[in-house]
Amino acid sequence: MTGDAASREGRETAELAVWFGGASLGCWLCCPFWALVAFVALPLALAGLVRARVEHRAAREARASRARALTGGALSLLGAAAALAYLVFLATHPDLPVQE
Repeated sequence: MTGDAASREGRETAELAVWFGGASLGCWLCCPFWALVAFVALPLALAGLVRARVEHRAAREARASRARALTGGALSLLGAAAALAYLVFLATHPDLPVQE
């Protein structure tokens, strides 16, 4: 594999944390069924957090962008926090009807 192909591959994989984090937040903005979204957004956010950690390690070796890793981590953290907060809210308010 040439150096140019390796750097292009590194850039393409370096954006996965941003995609996972953005997808977890996008679920909250685009779907009105929040009870269902919480079960989709949380796994996406957790995958984004793991991927952000991998990309941050790669950034130390100059194989990925540190800014993208941090952005993906921040987006994923927001998506995970929103999902967990909503699930805790549902668990502590059993008398509320859940959206269907």
